Amino acid sequence: MYDFALFFSFAEAAPMALTRAQIESIAQLARLELEPAEIPAYQRNLSRILDFVGELDRADTTNVAPMAHPLPGLRQRLRPDEVTEGDSHELSQRNAPQVAAGLYLVPKVIE
Repeated sequence: MYDFALFFSFAEAAPMALTRAQIESIAQLARLELEPAEIPAYQRNLSRILDFVGELDRADTTNVAPMAHPLPGLRQRLRPDEVTEGDSHELSQRNAPQVAAGLYLVPKVIE
């Protein structure tokens, strides 16, 4: 197992370079089947992404106010919270193999 803090620690100014073993581990965790010839490209590209995130992490944001979006004065239009459809659980449960008291019955899978 890898310590993900090693992958995502950006306090240092040195460029982040992932090793071949780290790329193979990430691929395994992501359930990706990489060809040996593809690993250098992933190694290079993922290292560049981590370097960029490291640059962003080092940016001084002490006087920057948090915002939802970059356009001042713009408000998000929200639709009214209204019921638009009726209760149709009986219609939905017609296709279920087993139903009791408005609930779907399923086989026990955990003992």
